[in-house]
Order: sequence, then structure tokens, then C-alpha cells
Amino acid sequence: MSTQDSRSILFTHTRPQEGFRLLELTPELEELLTSKDAPVLELKSPSTALAQAVIDPTAHDYVNLCTPTQTYRIRQVQSSNSLHILRPSRGEISQADIKVVEEAGESGALNLPDEAVTAISKCSSTLELHIPPGGFLAIPFLEKSLRLYDRRSDDDGDIAMGGSADPTAPLGSNEMRTARENMCQDIPVSTAQCEQGWMELCAFVDGAEEVACWRPSPRSRLAVWKRLVEGAVLQGIDLEKQFLVGDLWKSVLDDDEEMEPPFPRALLEAVVRRICIADERPPLSDDIKWASFDKVECTQWVGETYLAATAPTTSSAIGRSELLRAWKDCLPETWRGEVALSKLPVTRPFPPMSCGAIADFDYRTAATTVLTLRPSALLNPRNGSQPIKLPLRQPQPRRLRIPETGTNCSKAAVDCRTKTNALAA
Repeated sequence: MSTQDSRSILFTHTRPQEGFRLLELTPELEELLTSKDAPVLELKSPSTALAQAVIDPTAHDYVNLCTPTQTYRIRQVQSSNSLHILRPSRGEISQADIKVVEEAGESGALNLPDEAVTAISKCSSTLELHIPPGGFLAIPFLEKSLRLYDRRSDDDGDIAMGGSADPTAPLGSNEMRTARENMCQDIPVSTAQCEQGWMELCAFVDGAEEVACWRPSPRSRLAVWKRLVEGAVLQGIDLEKQFLVGDLWKSVLDDDEEMEPPFPRALLEAVVRRICIADERPPLSDDIKWASFDKVECTQWVGETYLAATAPTTSSAIGRSELLRAWKDCLPETWRGEVALSKLPVTRPFPPMSCGAIADFDYRTAATTVLTLRPSALLNPRNGSQPIKLPLRQPQPRRLRIPETGTNCSKAAVDCRTKTNALAA
């Protein structure tokens, strides 16, 4: 047994204990919080109605911790070891603060040390931050929160569906930013992820009777694209080189100044912002004045949009030949060579959110396979993407009846091989 003198520190505890929740920080979050310009963190959770509309209705309530650019799911982890929160006394401990378990000396006083610590809370669980394999997406929440803008074009002109916004009431940048920020406050992801989802959906703010946030339907996005291409061709605007967005807007307007614009200018700017070259894309808080398109990425977006507009479900699946033909018709003449089914991401089985379905007929088995395509905006790099690989259509040889007479058997066999080789070629 050691006989060395050791300094004693009085250990006490308070009653009742205070309530504490311990949060385990990730290295990235710890570095962010200890930086010179530490940002403000937000705790976000969706409303009950929004959570049930987007996720499993039986899902439990949850809360997310959001930095300006990242989202973490907070979950509680039980611990078999008790964690105590200690507070130093700083020499202020007194006899009234502790429960005497031993009798005092003859003088009736206790020899209290100058140093003491007090347990003010006991935690049996901790909170940890979790990012699911697929990450967090704002698009499902935005689709349920934004109003749907859908316009149908026919021989009689443009018809507004579902109470579409009035394109004659433009809003200022500050009003648009305020409306967008108010919308993102109810989306349980970071501001950057919410703005990314906003941009992917081509969402926009427009004011008629009231200021409202809209998401255009795939049919509306496709109509804007077609009108955009038509105007660019007529006005000689090269979409692969930098152009003024204002000039592009003028190109889609009718010559008759009294005619109502085909759609709000904010919608055109939202589509241009979505498909322009990423390095040239300004923040959502800034107006987009200049833009240029990358034909490869733009071609993929047009294919996804066309599928979402014409074949949104498996029951309305479109044939691949018809898709390729219509896809090319939506593009400028010099871009048609970029069309290929391999550029569209495919997923099985049919996902909750998809951009369309392709019906492929196999002549060898006389079976039709429906391939569903997931929008590239919903693909996470962690999950990867699977390109479309359709089976090659090899013609089935004709079955020829060979005569029973021996004189014509060799000739019939030669004809059969000849026609089979011709079909295979």
C-alpha cells in the first residue's frame, strides 16, 4: 500500500440533476465550429404533413442539424456507461452544499478542501450525427411544397392550367430572394442543398395576385426549351457561346407587343440557369445575365425532360425508336448526333421519383421490357449510376418448309441459309 501523501479533491453532486444532451461532433463539424468565422447552425424538421407526404407515413419524428452546406440527421444512441457532467467549484464549496456522511469532529466542523468538483448531470445516452448512404435531397420536399405550374399548348394558344401565375407581374430580385428563403426555411436540409434542388427543378418566383413559388411541370419545361431553341435559331443566337439572357427572352416573344408572353420570364431564366455551364452559373441570389450551354449535358437534360413529359409511368412507356426520333427533333440540328440512350441513367425497379419509362421489345423472346429512368439530379455519387444497356435486336431466321422430294432439298437448304445470312447482315 502506498504511503505517499496525495492531494484530495472533493467530489459532490447536485440534486436535482440538470438536463443535458451530449452531441458528438464529426471532425468536419468541429473544424467548422472552431474556425474564425464560425457559421450559424440550424435545427430543422419538416411539418407532420410534409414528412408523411414525402417519407414513410409511419416514420418517427426527426430533426436535422444543418450547416450552410451540409445536413446531418441527429439520432440518439444509448450507452451502457454513465457520463457525468462535472463543474469545478472554484473554491466556493461550503458545508451547506454537500451531504455529510460522516460525523464532524469535536469542533463540529468539516475540513473541506479548497478544490472540489460537482456532478451536475448524468447522461445515459448521447446524440450522434448521421448521413445516410444516399445523402439528403431537397427535391422531394420542394415538389410537395411548391405550386405546380403547367401550361398546355394547342391550336387555340396557351391555356393556363391549375391557376398558373400571371406572367405580366415581374418581381424584383429582393422579393424573389425573400420568397425563396421563406420556402427553404421549412425544408429540412441545408441552404446550399435546398438551393441546388430549387435549381434542378427549375423553380421560380412569380407574382400575380400574390407572390408564390412555382415548379414547372416537365411539359412546361419542355415547352420553354422548344420555344427557346426556335427563338435562338430565328435570331441567330449560338447557344454554345455566351449570349445575353435578355436577348434570348426577346427572341421567344411574339412580334405583336400586345400579345401575352408565352410564359413568365422568371421561368425562362430558371431553365437557362439549370442547363447552362456549371462554372458560369451565378448564385441564386444574383440575376443571370450571360449564359452558354454545353450540348452534351443539355442533350441529356432534354431527353430526361421529354421522357418525364410524355412517358412518366410504366403504363405510358415509350418505344426507344420513337424516343430517339422525338428527342432529336427537340434539339438544334448540330446537336442531334449527341442523342444516345446510354446517356440516360436507368434504374430498377420503378422508383418513386423517375423521369420516364422506355418500352423495349425483344424480338427473340417476344417480350417487352420496361426500363425506368431516374433523373440525374436524384443520382448520388455514392450510389453510382447504371447506363442503359439494351439487348441487341438480332433478327429471327425465317422457318422455311423443306419439300419431301430429294431433288429440291439441297436448293431449299441453300435458300434458307441465304435468307438467314441476309437477315443477320
